[in-house]
Amino acid sequence: MSENNHPVKKVSIICAKGTIEDVYASLVMGNGAVMEGMEANLFFTFFGLEAVIKKRMDKLHTGVIGNPAMRLPGGMRMPTWLGIIPGMEAMVSSMMKKEMDKLDVPPVSEFIELFVAGGGSLYACKLAADMFKLKKEDLSEHVKDIITVGEFYELAGGEGSQIIFT
Repeated sequence: MSENNHPVKKVSIICAKGTIEDVYASLVMGNGAVMEGMEANLFFTFFGLEAVIKKRMDKLHTGVIGNPAMRLPGGMRMPTWLGIIPGMEAMVSSMMKKEMDKLDVPPVSEFIELFVAGGGSLYACKLAADMFKLKKEDLSEHVKDIITVGEFYELAGGEGSQIIFT
């Protein structure tokens, strides 16, 4: 094992997609960072804002069309053309949620609460919020602020910092 002379002290994660798998990837990595004692920021932009919109955060879906790596729970590969069948996205999303329940993975709203309780910070992108006509009151109460990209970079800077795009 090599010695790490430059340990990671801060992680800033950008979530730009609103599918179950993308949002959970961001939350798992962010929660892992706070559990390791790191400063952690999650920045939700464009369709990633779905994860912090109160009315939608626990109703995310799995992207089934155009996902060649799509596997059904149990490991069977799903041909991408099946995604065009009406109801397929809802069925696959339901199956994913059931598998996550079996593994005790909390719903998005609860996962966000755990992240914030552990010391993590949530931010929404000003450009995307303006584009989608969202106001702070539309978002989870755990969103600290709606900020510009420049403000995000200021938060993300410093020695031992990493930016991750999920």
